[in-house]
Amino acid sequence: MKIKAVNTYLVRPRWGFVEIETEDGLCGWGEAVLEGHARAVLSCVEEMKDYLLGADPRRIEDIWTTLYRAGFYRGGGVMMSAISGIDQALWDIKGKLFNAPAYELMGGACRDKMRVYSWVGGDRPADVGQEARKKKEAGFTAVKMNATEELQMVDSYNKIDAVLERVAAIRESCGKHFGIAIDFHGRVHKPMARVLAKKLEEFDPMFLEEPVLCENMENFREIAACCNLPIATGERLFSKWDFKRLLAAGGIDIVQPDLSHAGGLTEVKKIAAMAEAHDVALAPHCPLGPIALAACLNVDACSYNAVIQEQSIGIHYNVGKSVLDYIKNPEDFVFTEGFVQLPRRPGLGVEVNRELVLEENRSPHNWKNPVWRHEDGSIAEW
Repeated sequence: MKIKAVNTYLVRPRWGFVEIETEDGLCGWGEAVLEGHARAVLSCVEEMKDYLLGADPRRIEDIWTTLYRAGFYRGGGVMMSAISGIDQALWDIKGKLFNAPAYELMGGACRDKMRVYSWVGGDRPADVGQEARKKKEAGFTAVKMNATEELQMVDSYNKIDAVLERVAAIRESCGKHFGIAIDFHGRVHKPMARVLAKKLEEFDPMFLEEPVLCENMENFREIAACCNLPIATGERLFSKWDFKRLLAAGGIDIVQPDLSHAGGLTEVKKIAAMAEAHDVALAPHCPLGPIALAACLNVDACSYNAVIQEQSIGIHYNVGKSVLDYIKNPEDFVFTEGFVQLPRRPGLGVEVNRELVLEENRSPHNWKNPVWRHEDGSIAEW
């Protein structure tokens, strides 16, 4: 069995897909994207074709290692996202070859279904209490929200009070035991993060996400000491070596590798095992499309420490097209009482609507991150 073709596509709202074809007629799909840099990632996939064409797609570990190590320069968002999409497509092929979901080839399932949460509030959170109530009525048991708008390194307590009011609105509308994940989104720096972490304690959130950026990972331990709340992070880390440093720094309770950024199923399964050895939970980051979500669910299925899965159906980023638009088996992604069933089809478990992908690629998107500025004109973290 050999790889005969590697195809790349840009599809709305902001995603990149990879299709790998074999001489035997099998086809695998992956989601290779770094939001705001989709073209760069797919160009990197094109550069990697020389390593892929003619290779045996069953040798996933060898291909992964070749792409990572043989190019001399390694790591970083663009190259690792390219490897991630390729890796997903290879696991999709292998599962189809053996007529089994990918997780069955990775040790088999250790759970029957996976808990999921939904987003509320948008980039500049508002009306979160009412939105969270709607999600609860739809069957979800947890939501995630952005905590703040932009914050200076030291900022007004008016903004702190606004965060507390929004979280209080969810707690009041959804009850004491409803899960509330609060994403600082890297917008908060250590001085204000410590204040927020301590004040949010009274609302019993499920976790605080990215209270500071991972380039300041030595600060997580200090923030954790300010509160009795689980701390989650990791969406901007790209390899097991990045997570090794994070876990060694301490203060983290949940790791959030992204299956489209952190090396695909092959690498994230290893990151999950590293986290488990540190008694740290897994909650893969996934504000992306159906292939990435399916990849996450396959790793969740066979990772003991997986606790909850992000998904982007209805998220504020999805303008023009959404997750289920690109697949022909949406019935496999129905959420019931806050859970989704594990993938049932061979490979990753998605039947991609190739015709729609080709149509979208004819007028490719050029999605870019918004640029925010503080009142004084300086750049704010988005």
